Amino acid sequence: MKPLPRIAIYGAGMIGNYLGGRLHDHARVRFIARPRIASTLKACGLTVSDLNGHRQHIAPDVLDVHTHPEAARDAELVLVTVKSSATMDVGHELSEVLAPGSLVISFQNGVRNTAELRASLPGHSVLAGMVPFNVTQPEPGHFHQGSSGELMVEHSAELEPFLPVFAGGGLALQRQDDMQAVLWAKLLINLNNPLNALSGLPLRDQLAHRTWRRCLALLQREGLQILEVAGIRPAQVTALPARWLPTVLSLPDAMFHRIAARMLAIDPLARSSTWDDLQAGRRTEVDYINGEIVALAKSKGLRAPANARIVELMRDAERSYLRWEADALLNTLRNAR
Repeated sequence: MKPLPRIAIYGAGMIGNYLGGRLHDHARVRFIARPRIASTLKACGLTVSDLNGHRQHIAPDVLDVHTHPEAARDAELVLVTVKSSATMDVGHELSEVLAPGSLVISFQNGVRNTAELRASLPGHSVLAGMVPFNVTQPEPGHFHQGSSGELMVEHSAELEPFLPVFAGGGLALQRQDDMQAVLWAKLLINLNNPLNALSGLPLRDQLAHRTWRRCLALLQREGLQILEVAGIRPAQVTALPARWLPTVLSLPDAMFHRIAARMLAIDPLARSSTWDDLQAGRRTEVDYINGEIVALAKSKGLRAPANARIVELMRDAERSYLRWEADALLNTLRNAR
């Protein structure tokens, strides 16, 4: 029998541990994590579950867990799932250990990570990927997919050997020709991440509240205006085209619930990764989400004041967390514009 492919999860956090757990029975998966997370996995093992009822536990003694980049040396496929701020460091670390011919996929938030990894890894194929769903950690070593969606990845013939692995793990890959358009579309959705963190509410409760949705709609409209000036057309990654989202989000609750019920198909306890970062005392990725809209606007001689204000509020929250009420935040964003 052909040996199972060797896959390294580089940055085994929320997303990385969930992906690695789903792939574990179909590949030789090696988890490369920070010491704190590695200790948890070695003590508790790894449990993955989803909102559709899937649940799987992997005992500690069968997990292959490491804390050093050297562990990626013999990987045929590396899934990079670190925070965007660590991308350049990871690229440098991988450049020193990866064997020729290894394939790398960036499953990270933001729109620049793939380019940064390619710059650091000129001898390797680096593909852009996108994770549409939310992952939470209800207890140590347990990673739960709290919303729906399928992984997307840049089309490449080099993916072919790994497609059965992902399909076997329940993570069928949607291959896309224009991943940059996909990443910008995902970024527009992720503009909600800091709003969810500032609300202090689970995602489903926050999105069920019209005023919070109007905050998101305001940020998205601003982002869409900047993207149009820049000649960037975001892909359709939800049931609705990106340009329709602000209008639908602004609808009264009853109409929104009828039209966009799938947007609320979220686990009751799911929250954004930005909320998780604040609770853990980590720096958030707001610079790589709302900050990207601000940076793109500046490059075109324009301003994105509402998104810039969110970046400022998140920096304040990183120093001292303050929960906002929806009406107050909406007024603040309107005043910024």
